[in-house]
Amino acid sequence: MPSAEVTLESIRAAHQRIAAYVQRTPVIESEALNAASGARIWFKCENLQQIGAFKIRGATSAIFALPASALNAGVVTHSSGNHGAAVAQAARLRGVRARVVMPDNASAAKLANVRSLGGEILTCAPTLAAREAAVARIIAETGAAFIHPYDDPLVIAGQGTVALELLEQVPDLDCVLCPVGGGGLASGIGVAVKALRPGLRVVAAEPAGADDAWRSFQAGTLQAPRTPATIADGLRGALSARTFALMRAHVDAIVTVSEDAIVRATRELWQQLRLVIEPSSAVPYAALADPSLALRGRRVGIVLTGGNVDLDALPW
Repeated sequence: MPSAEVTLESIRAAHQRIAAYVQRTPVIESEALNAASGARIWFKCENLQQIGAFKIRGATSAIFALPASALNAGVVTHSSGNHGAAVAQAARLRGVRARVVMPDNASAAKLANVRSLGGEILTCAPTLAAREAAVARIIAETGAAFIHPYDDPLVIAGQGTVALELLEQVPDLDCVLCPVGGGGLASGIGVAVKALRPGLRVVAAEPAGADDAWRSFQAGTLQAPRTPATIADGLRGALSARTFALMRAHVDAIVTVSEDAIVRATRELWQQLRLVIEPSSAVPYAALADPSLALRGRRVGIVLTGGNVDLDALPW
């Protein structure tokens, strides 16, 4: 059985497991953004994955680690979009059925992405409780294997492969910045970075309107999520006990950014990088301006997590 722990070894194993199915995404720079921020930034372009998001790493890691006997009834997950698309794609590659529970306010682009990859969508109210209840019903009725969006060691190990690649591509960073929703990416990056480069800072950024991770770090205990209110729909998830513990051990700081800052950062990245990114991807770039991080003059890696945008609902 796969290990319940997330380690550098499990992340390396995930990297081998997914290598044939997941792109090694490029890292790019922008002189204009370096000048504007006062830092030297390398952007890891996970928006260029074949499903348009880093989530393909974790979903592929989990689905390809499970024995065929566990997949007889297919897989099920809940997602605001990108993880659902990743599960649909990985399930298609494995030759099994995928059901995806999505909130009824999910973006049209993300719904279309999941459907195009063969995922069977079931909608529910836009709350975590409603998602979990719908998944529980499907599991009870079908016996499908649950691929959690983030609270799964195999998923977290897959997300951690982003850091393995980034540190090979830019080995002398001072800080890695990533967004945080449920915490799978931040956990995996934290484990990998601290194992390979213990002195390298790992910072997670989240919207002020979905700040359960920040509040949890401030309190020292896992805090209950509030109803999220943010344009960054990929970051509306809440930490689990597992991801909170991993982040407490391996992430140096969490900061929050306002909705106005997210919109400004999204537009700036579109203009300067000439890449389509989601507002969730812009959150860590927006966080660069936080004076508590003191990143001026530093070498910073930022993960651009996804690019599945509803073009009919742009924030400008």
